[in-house]
Amino acid sequence: MRVDAEALYRANRNGLFRYFCRAVGHAETARDLTQDVFVRVSRSVIPAAPESALRGWLFRIARNLALDHHRSGHRTPPTETLADSAAHSASQETSAAVNEAIATLGDVDRDVFLMRELAGLGYDDIAAACGLTPDAVRSRIHRTRLQLRERLSGQIAERRTSPMRRSGKS
Repeated sequence: MRVDAEALYRANRNGLFRYFCRAVGHAETARDLTQDVFVRVSRSVIPAAPESALRGWLFRIARNLALDHHRSGHRTPPTETLADSAAHSASQETSAAVNEAIATLGDVDRDVFLMRELAGLGYDDIAAACGLTPDAVRSRIHRTRLQLRERLSGQIAERRTSPMRRSGKS
C-alpha cells in the first residue's frame, strides 16, 4: 500500500506536534520541527509499508530532529519553580511541574514516554522509532511512569500541606 507525504502529514501532524512540544519546550520550535519532519519526508522515498508501520519511521525522523536540536545547544529553558509562580493558576503550576519532571528523564526514556502518552504510538511503532524491542519499550514506559509518579507525588503532597496563599485582604 502506497501512502503519500500529504496523507502522512494529515494523519500524524498533531501527534508529532504534541511530541515536539514536550520534547523541546516551545510551541514555535515544535511547529518548525514538525514541518522539518515533513520536509525530510518529501525529499525521501517513503517506504512501501502499511500506514501504521510508517508512524514508527516518522517518529524516528522526529526523534533524530529533537536530539539534534538538543545537541546543537538549544536546551529547554529552566521552568519556573512552583514557589516562583505565585501568579500562575494551579493547572499552570501542575504543567510546569510535569515539564520539570519530564526534563529530568534520560533521552530514550523521555522519548519513549512522550511517544506513548502524547502521540499515542503503540509499542511496535515506538520500538521502530527508537531502535528497541517492544518488550524494552514496555519496560521503559513502566519504569518512567513510576519515576514521574514518585517525583510528582512529592511536589503535590508539598503543595497540599503548604498554607493557602492570602489575597492581601483583611
